[in-house]
Amino acid sequence: MMRRGHWEYAERTHGKGMAVIIIAVTPDDRVLFVEQQRVPLGARTIEMPAGLVGDDHDHDTLESAARRELVEETGWEPAKVEVLLIGPTSAGMSSERIAFVRATGLRRVGDGGGVDGEDIVVHEVPRDHAPAWLMAKQDEGYELDLKLWAGLWMIERNPDGSAAG
Repeated sequence: MMRRGHWEYAERTHGKGMAVIIIAVTPDDRVLFVEQQRVPLGARTIEMPAGLVGDDHDHDTLESAARRELVEETGWEPAKVEVLLIGPTSAGMSSERIAFVRATGLRRVGDGGGVDGEDIVVHEVPRDHAPAWLMAKQDEGYELDLKLWAGLWMIERNPDGSAAG
């Protein structure tokens, strides 16, 4: 916890204060989501694959972190990664910034599930059914990471609204 004037906020003690959120769709048009227990919430969450930049890798880039995290968490490797947008996650609470990264040209290289006891469950959801599936998971008691709605939008669009491509 940091303090600046009367403000208190969270700041990571390692890494670059950056994380990547990976927007990924399999060749058969399934969106990749991950499910995991999140200690601060005391609940299981549904999120897009994500990870820290530079936490264990000194020369990490946004692109290399996105590639690594996608493989570790989902077992899918991208041919291409593209940084779409960078900004704060919760500007009033944390100094952390995130980058939305689109991963394309996926090929399966493993099972995923994370590393070091992360206990990640991979969900491959048909793109057309993703919003309804997510709402059903929320009804089951899962917490939904709100950033995934922006990620779904950016499957087909660039941040400026133009077609992805």
